Amino acid sequence: MKVAKDLVAASATPLVLGILAEGESYGYAILRRINELSGGELDWTEGLLYPLLHRLERLGHAQSSWQSVTGERRRKYYRITDQGLAELAEQRRQWDTVVDALKEIWHDRVPQTVRPLEGLA
Repeated sequence: MKVAKDLVAASATPLVLGILAEGESYGYAILRRINELSGGELDWTEGLLYPLLHRLERLGHAQSSWQSVTGERRRKYYRITDQGLAELAEQRRQWDTVVDALKEIWHDRVPQTVRPLEGLA
């Protein structure tokens, strides 16, 4: 299954803020976590992630710092700010509303297979 670009874009900010709320992280680890959380269905690229991280920094939702790990190259680590936590709470409130509405409309009302209307097939 391929997740539509619009849905990926809409979910990008709350996903990344949620991951950063778990603890500071760097780009490649964030990409791995997204893949893990989605069971491999969301296969983000660096071209999607890094512009988002830079935007979150500009908005004050994340901060970054360069860190060195012995035997490895320097990595830019990102952490969520208090403002980012507030934004994550608001994003969650909005997504809860959307998910609840979808569950309500889909609950036992949408057949697993869609049949054409009679007389139109």
